[in-house]
Amino acid sequence: MTKYEIQTVLKGDGSDWDKSREPALKDADLKAMYATMVRVRMLNERGMNLQRQGRINFYIGSEGQEAVHVGAGAAMRAEDWYFPHYRDPGVALLRGASIESMVHQLFGNAKDMTKGRQMPNHFSFKEQNFFSISSPLTTQVPQAVGAAYGMKLKKTGQVAVTSFGDGSTSEGDFHVGLNFAAVWKAPCVFLCNNNQYAISVPVRLQTASETFAQKAEAYGFEGVRVDGNDILAVYAASKAAVEKARRGDGPTLIEAFTFRMGPHSSSDDPKRYVNPADLQHWGAKDPILRFRNYLVKKGVWSEKQEHDLVEATKNEIQEAIKRAEETPPPAIEDLFTDVYAEVPWHLQAQLQELKESVE
Repeated sequence: MTKYEIQTVLKGDGSDWDKSREPALKDADLKAMYATMVRVRMLNERGMNLQRQGRINFYIGSEGQEAVHVGAGAAMRAEDWYFPHYRDPGVALLRGASIESMVHQLFGNAKDMTKGRQMPNHFSFKEQNFFSISSPLTTQVPQAVGAAYGMKLKKTGQVAVTSFGDGSTSEGDFHVGLNFAAVWKAPCVFLCNNNQYAISVPVRLQTASETFAQKAEAYGFEGVRVDGNDILAVYAASKAAVEKARRGDGPTLIEAFTFRMGPHSSSDDPKRYVNPADLQHWGAKDPILRFRNYLVKKGVWSEKQEHDLVEATKNEIQEAIKRAEETPPPAIEDLFTDVYAEVPWHLQAQLQELKESVE
């Protein structure tokens, strides 16, 4: 295998695989990973429809990229921290966050964990060690490195994993984060989702490097490439990187080679810049279909299980939307709380003025 060859486990449509690279996973773990991918896909489809119907104002999907973040999330321990970008809901679901909590956040209502302060899809789950998603690109990278360095100093044995898109590698925070992590051997894993586009800007206009993985070499640590539509390959690379970081042997940059099958967001029209032939090519590599074929061939998954999962998820999403739409918006007071331990007099005066204006 050449240095930056794309590592793959599943062959073709997933009905065959490289047994020498197949990770040792229990059937229950395989099922949980697959179910999470399906739940993410179905939530994405419904979320985009809600935006088109005018019921929420924005949505960012991850169709075609489910294997990247779910595979990496499955390779972590519960005590490890995940610093996501906005296409990673599967990690939170895999760790126990509910679809209903996500739907409340999409609506920005009184049960939204961020009380309407964040854009839709910008989740935050403290209980699941799932750091807050931020709109500005790459801010999560130095945050993850700082947290990882703190873990090293405290000798907690934890690891921080941070995910970002190929466009984020053009931001200064990417280079600052990689350099700091390398120098101080912070227990951090960098997961680059190379989905070929930074909104409408193709990879060829992002970097002159042949790969993103090789950028790690300039900072003095390992970079690897994996098939981002092969969840077993992502899991295997992530597991090795996480445990390497936990041993104190420094960071790893993983480039997951994949494709964004939908728009950048509900505000984007990919028909203006994506070649239809690329969609057809990558559609045949659908990560969910490949993983399902693998599970079926191993005797781990059946048609009945598929039907039950889809129906249960459909009902779960529908019930979550019903509850979200029945939930009132956040209280006016929430605009002025969660900032100071004690609300200062000038904000109290502004709150009173706002109440009078509303009344």
